Amino acid sequence: MGLTEKEAAERLSVEGENVLGEGRKTGPLKIFLGQFRDIMVMILLGATVISVLLGELSDAVTIILIVLLDAVLGFMQEFRTEHTLEALRSMTSPTAKCWRDGKLKEIPASKLVRGDIVEIEAGDRIPADCAVLKASGFFSDESVLTGESSAVEKSAGAEEDTDNSLNRPNIVYCGASAVKGVCRGKVIATGMDTQMGKISGMLRDIDKEPTPLQKRLAELGKAVAVICLVVCAAVAGAGILRGENIFDMLMTGITIAIAAIPEGLPATVTIALALAVSRMMKQKALVNKLHSVETLGCTSVICSDKTGTITENRMTVTELSTADEDYFFSGMGYRVSGAVTRAGDIAVNPVTEKGLIEALRCGVLCSTAEISTQEVPKSRNRGSLAGKGEWSVAGDPTEAALLIAAAKAGITKSLLSSKCSVLGEYPFDSETRFMAVHCGFGSDKRIYFKGAEEVILPRCSMYMNGRGEKIPLTASFRRKLEEKASEMSDRALRVLALAVCGSEKMEPERRDLVFLGFAGMTDPPREEAKAAIRQCAAASVKTVMITGDHKNTAVAVAKKAGLLKGGMAITGEELNMLSDEELDRDIGKYTVFARVEPVHKLRIVRSFKRRGEIVTMTGDGVNDAPAVKEADVGVAMGVTGTDVTKQAADVILMDDNLATLVNAVEQGRCVYANIRKFVRYLLSCNIGEVLTMFLGIVMGMPMILLPVQILLVNLVTDGLPAIALGMEPPEEGIMSRPPRRSGEGFFAGGLMWKIVIRGIFIGLSTLASFTTVMRLGGSAEACRTAALITLVVSQLIHVFECRSESRSLFRMNPFGNMKLVGAVLISGAVLAAAVAVPQLRMVFGTAALGMADLLIALGFSAAVPLVSSVISR
Repeated sequence: MGLTEKEAAERLSVEGENVLGEGRKTGPLKIFLGQFRDIMVMILLGATVISVLLGELSDAVTIILIVLLDAVLGFMQEFRTEHTLEALRSMTSPTAKCWRDGKLKEIPASKLVRGDIVEIEAGDRIPADCAVLKASGFFSDESVLTGESSAVEKSAGAEEDTDNSLNRPNIVYCGASAVKGVCRGKVIATGMDTQMGKISGMLRDIDKEPTPLQKRLAELGKAVAVICLVVCAAVAGAGILRGENIFDMLMTGITIAIAAIPEGLPATVTIALALAVSRMMKQKALVNKLHSVETLGCTSVICSDKTGTITENRMTVTELSTADEDYFFSGMGYRVSGAVTRAGDIAVNPVTEKGLIEALRCGVLCSTAEISTQEVPKSRNRGSLAGKGEWSVAGDPTEAALLIAAAKAGITKSLLSSKCSVLGEYPFDSETRFMAVHCGFGSDKRIYFKGAEEVILPRCSMYMNGRGEKIPLTASFRRKLEEKASEMSDRALRVLALAVCGSEKMEPERRDLVFLGFAGMTDPPREEAKAAIRQCAAASVKTVMITGDHKNTAVAVAKKAGLLKGGMAITGEELNMLSDEELDRDIGKYTVFARVEPVHKLRIVRSFKRRGEIVTMTGDGVNDAPAVKEADVGVAMGVTGTDVTKQAADVILMDDNLATLVNAVEQGRCVYANIRKFVRYLLSCNIGEVLTMFLGIVMGMPMILLPVQILLVNLVTDGLPAIALGMEPPEEGIMSRPPRRSGEGFFAGGLMWKIVIRGIFIGLSTLASFTTVMRLGGSAEACRTAALITLVVSQLIHVFECRSESRSLFRMNPFGNMKLVGAVLISGAVLAAAVAVPQLRMVFGTAALGMADLLIALGFSAAVPLVSSVISR
């Protein structure tokens, strides 16, 4: 049976290994060199060259150290992420049980070739696309490929059938999971020829665009380059008009222009992003690409997968309807705690409900699944179970849901096994659509049935009431039960009928059954997802659900999750009937996209992007990967996500939780707000420095500050305070504002006006301090020292103003960011040392000031925020 090792080796050498094609890995050197492509970094490198030519080696060393720090931080983040992803990929490498040389062997799945015969059983991950040769009650979970949350039954087909199109009943697909039964299959496609491989190939046609932040920083870099040229020309022109030496003035202009460059900006941006990445990692979100952190903050549309993201991805029995009562079960998913109630939340004692007990007993006995807990759960009272954590589940999710529901009523397999014995079993079959179990309770022999309502109910001639009495089933009562089953289905519940009959032997074809009840189960929405969707709505972020499930199921889940308020649902088939223009016009009406395929998901994302939306797409299956890569921010599931999707994503949610994504959006908004804060701070300070030097030259004054003093100013003000400002916590109400528009400029909201005005105030106050001390007879060193103190202290005061764009300095808690307080104290100490320590006075050309001169310097520093506050009002 199967191939020989020689035949397999020959085919492997021709067809290649059974792996998905990966792009060439980026080497460490390429990652490092890639950090120098930013326009601001290029400007700084140019400034370094000019500084060396001018002989300003200290400036050159400072700038190159900042550039290297920025490059190292970016490299460490990308390199760490690459290794983390590699570790995730290695966790999902499967093996396969394959017949070789007539023996069943376990081999790496990568070594499979076409023609191999493989054995698959419940719990296995399917290693390649295979034609089913033999199957026994075999069900496959194909949600990674189709998005369909229900397991699909597979049956044998023709051995020569090699068509591996999706949704074929005789084909099992690479990457899908076996959830029930056993199967023997013949490999018909491996590697990139599998359905998973074909979808993976679509990713190669998608190129990532620059993020909004990268675009804004590029614009800022161009603006800084223009400012540098203007400053250089203005200073040189002013000096030449005064009759100064042309070369000297040109060099002076270049020197001041270099001072205008915010050297710390690239490093501060990278540090702010890296810190946000670290915070997000603690919140279970792994960031693949650094700049995607900020892009999350301007997300206007979240396209979310349904199964496992919005829902629990765990079937749960929510109600059980007997002939004369409806019972409800609390506790979602696999949580241990839960209770049984009647309508109106009335507590139930199952012991007195004989009809309920018999229906639950049927569900437990007609189950091959197993559930267990580390700690024995406690029953507060009959019909209520209390316990921490979740059940460990093995086997079919539907059957496990029945076991968990019964446990809430105090009925377990172990308890039943002490009272009855299983005499025989008739397994579920796709043609009969039911299963039966023959049990013995001492001398009492019964057959329990579980299956589709339309199969079981017609076989019933009686029903059991709440007292356990068997009553003949009339035509009118049968219609009532049929209507009940239909009503439960309309609410997107999966309905199973339960029945029993007395029999001494296994008789699966019996038609005089006693109806016990309908079990209604669903994959419930996560409670955290509901809260996250409400939070998104408050933040003006539209959340839409994209799923491969039926439209009715999708709509029912969307209603429960709070997604369908005013929105509409559309299917993939209906999408095919719309042109791109029609879709772009109407896509805002829809919040649910059902029965969609990978090409539909890609089209939906592109349509939203054409409308100017910033799109975040979540997904776990291979069918999601192209859309995940196409989106502005692609988000993969870390627990259930496939290798292909994780590689395509910018962010990986380690807990598969939509609420984690919303937390990441908040972090993104915070990062962008903080970047605006320290850009405002750095540019205001640099404008103040340039204006001080420029006006001093124009007015024919002595050199206001020495080059070494300008270096000290940049060291004291551009370093720690700017970084600490980037660690500012999110402002109150940040998630109640709408996201910024994709085309919004970096200086929107009057930011440039604030920067320029504040820079002018800083420059004028510094000049005023210099001239006041000079008029009082101070030496040149004393005048420069006063100007230096005014310039630095006014900037250190301004850093607190930059903490908010909407509140003034006097309306904020000065201790709201203790890291900033610490940074300012350190910077103040460095300035004090440069003025007070004799050895440092010699290095920086400063002088010890008298009390009057010191008060003048500090007074002009304090005047700046006061004047600024009056003007802002």
